[in-house]
Order: sequence, then structure tokens, then C-alpha cells
Amino acid sequence: MDTLLQITAVCVVSALLIVLLKRLQPENALLMTLAVSLAAFLLLGSCLEEVLKFLDALAESAGISGELLVPLYKVMGIALVVRIGGSLCRDAGESALSTVIETAGAVCALLAALPLFQTVWELLVELMK
Repeated sequence: MDTLLQITAVCVVSALLIVLLKRLQPENALLMTLAVSLAAFLLLGSCLEEVLKFLDALAESAGISGELLVPLYKVMGIALVVRIGGSLCRDAGESALSTVIETAGAVCALLAALPLFQTVWELLVELMK
């Protein structure tokens, strides 16, 4: 909760500064947006670490191989990158690039999830025998 409040405070103050900066130097405003986004993501590091530990413990208690969670982690990472990248492109006025990022993210997420699809398929084939 403290991390969320810190990130919110930093982002709100930065947003106000960016609005002022956009009038004078729009290119620097975008750079500031990138810097603040990166700083916020770094602040989330400890929270993400706790989530990953919980998912690992959950998988261990359920008797699920940790290898099955790797695609989930990859898809979560892809989703975060796509969301941030797409938003930054939209803020810069490049909605076409935002769409490209979102499409690439969808393809990469499907690719990352293939091992899960293969495992489910093998389970279904085994159950049908």
C-alpha cells in the first residue's frame, strides 16, 4: 500500500510538471514521462517479487512443477511492457505504433503460452485414451 501511495504521488506531481513542460519542450516532456515510468516500475520491484514468491509457494503446495509457471510469468511481463509501451506511444501521439506494440504483445504472449497449451493438449489426449 505504501508503494502504491509513493508511485501515485510521484506520478501525479510528474504529470503536473509534464503538462507545464509540454508547452515549452514537448520532446523533454516525453523523456520525463519515460523516466517517471521507469522509476515507478523500479519501485514495484519488491511488490512483484512478493507476487512471484506467492505463486511459487502456491505451485509447490499444489504439486505443480515450477516450469509450468514460467510461461505465466512471461505473459505477465509481456502484458506490463505492452501496457506501458502502448500508453507511452499514445501519449506521444503515435497511436499506430501503440497498435503495433499491442499486436506484437499478443503474438509474443501466445508464443510464451505455447508450453501451457501443449501441456493441456497432452493432458486432454491422455484423458481421452
